[in-house]
Amino acid sequence: MSEIQIWTLVFVGLSFATYLTIAWRSRVKETKGFYVAGQGIPAVANGAAVAADWMSAASFISMAGLIAFLGSDGSVYLMGWTGGYVLLALLLAPYLRKWGKFTVPEFVGDRYSEYVRLIAAIAAIIVSFTYVVGQMRGGGIVFSRFLNLSIEGGVAVAAGIIFLYAVLGGMKGITWTQVAQYTVMIVAYLIPAWTIAQKMTGFPVPQVTFGQILGELDALSQQFGLEQYTEAFAARPQLDVFLVTMSLMIGTAGLPHVIIRFYTTKSVRGARFSAFWALVFIGLLYTTAPAVGAFTKLNLMQSVDGVAVASLPAWVNNWAATGLVSVSDTAETITTLSNDPASGADLIVNNDILVLATPEIAGLPAPIVGLVAAGGLAAAMSTAAGLLLVISSSVSHDLYFRVVKREASESQRLLVGRIAMGAAVLVAIYGGINPPAYVAQVVAFAFGLAASTFFPILVMGIFWKRANAVGAASGMIAGLAFTATYMIYTLEVFGTSAHDHILGISPEGIGAVGAVVNAIVTIVVSKLTSPPTEHVQEMVEGLRYPAAKRKETSATE
Repeated sequence: MSEIQIWTLVFVGLSFATYLTIAWRSRVKETKGFYVAGQGIPAVANGAAVAADWMSAASFISMAGLIAFLGSDGSVYLMGWTGGYVLLALLLAPYLRKWGKFTVPEFVGDRYSEYVRLIAAIAAIIVSFTYVVGQMRGGGIVFSRFLNLSIEGGVAVAAGIIFLYAVLGGMKGITWTQVAQYTVMIVAYLIPAWTIAQKMTGFPVPQVTFGQILGELDALSQQFGLEQYTEAFAARPQLDVFLVTMSLMIGTAGLPHVIIRFYTTKSVRGARFSAFWALVFIGLLYTTAPAVGAFTKLNLMQSVDGVAVASLPAWVNNWAATGLVSVSDTAETITTLSNDPASGADLIVNNDILVLATPEIAGLPAPIVGLVAAGGLAAAMSTAAGLLLVISSSVSHDLYFRVVKREASESQRLLVGRIAMGAAVLVAIYGGINPPAYVAQVVAFAFGLAASTFFPILVMGIFWKRANAVGAASGMIAGLAFTATYMIYTLEVFGTSAHDHILGISPEGIGAVGAVVNAIVTIVVSKLTSPPTEHVQEMVEGLRYPAAKRKETSATE
């Protein structure tokens, strides 16, 4: 066993023991504790849990790799995912917390109707399944490289551990586990970044110093047959950059597993402060990611530039064993580099390995390599647990309890929820082994689906009293069908062949168009049909105004 594997086992073992201990001590027997942690989580802790829940394997493992190869166009992920939290904090979180229900479909059901709740529950399951596939893939990559497992075995191990602590503790256990996971994740991300910044620039603040290397990075990128790192719209058309950013922003604000986090706070004020703290904690990683991408790409190219295949550094061979790095059979020395297996470049490097391989590429000591592996697993597992809970609550609370068996006891609903988690894990294992794209891209698809289904009806459900059940149902179905159809059309999924992007719009960006389709259909159909009842309209007004203000507003209308 290598020194890297020993340190990986130490850090992963210690962190897993911590997570499972927290889950065991937080185990619950009632639905309120299982789904919303008894609504007793402090704002700072909930902010850290939100950050861990949202900063998934895509953020930790894949995003910096995408930025490294996309260059400035990779900023869509930074702007979209962080900007979405501003929308969430301003437009949705406090109002949904004031409504005081367990799940997003439950709000939709109360605001619109029971059949709209059913559509929302199905949409929540589809979005969460898509998202959890990326997390399982991320966990499989970590186990595959650092513990000598196959990708298949790594995905299965990660899924089993996530299932165990999610089933034990429900939302209460997941929340406190995610606080611990955020701590592991951010320490594992920042220590290598600070170390590499000091090593390459003489100052250990990567956010400030990575600009010093961009000129050299541009020159080397061109030498290796790549676009300049700083050139705008080289990897994506300008329209697609805008649409991907918008899709990720409104998708973030519409994600069920993120929104449900704000139901766990003690008050509406706590929900607002949770959003603030989440942005602070997220900002630590998101302001570091561009520097990690730039430093790692430069280190990578410098380490292989003109090197004979027989003399490549150890990290190439280490990662080649996972199948995520490959060297051309015809290459004698490395002169071209790509992340596209079809490019024919001398060296093919998968986006998803760059952060995990950063310490090895930079020649950092084995303990830091092990710490980064533990951080990658923390990122994948923290988000996957929240997604599994959304699937569980949608099946047990919104489908089984509301549609199948209204007299079901709490113990029966918890049992159904845990069985649903188990089934979701099995499906997610298959998706993690056979993903349709890179981890961050798969996650972006989930954001697009959330953008096109939930965001418009949630915003209109809060701010437009005239939105009705028929309009909401029509809008959700239209938005989801449009977006999913385009994604399947442009990707090789379900046995289909990939087609060219229409007008240059990628599957990651189509969610923004789907949201517009949803909004237009909802507005038109709502205007053509009967308005909601007076009782529903009063409830909607009560979300935005205190009682005294509400009476004053009604008197002037």
